[in-house]
Amino acid sequence: MNPILAILKENNISDEQINAVFQALTENPLAAMATVGQLGLPQDKLQLLMTQVMQNPGLIKEAVEELGLDFAKVEAAKEKLQK
Repeated sequence: MNPILAILKENNISDEQINAVFQALTENPLAAMATVGQLGLPQDKLQLLMTQVMQNPGLIKEAVEELGLDFAKVEAAKEKLQK
């Protein structure tokens, strides 16, 4: 299992909430960060999650694919932010 998804599941984040985070990520990465903040993860787990993402951004793609979402939408959202 993807380490990002594992951290979320270990902290009793529902599949519905996980899908919402990654759906937000495909539409607006900044909004996704706010959504992650609202999950109520303990600070140490939130920090671990962010460290995982920063050190290995490819984990996001893996998680999106594992959830069956469209990674091309993540890339399109990222391009919008860079403009």
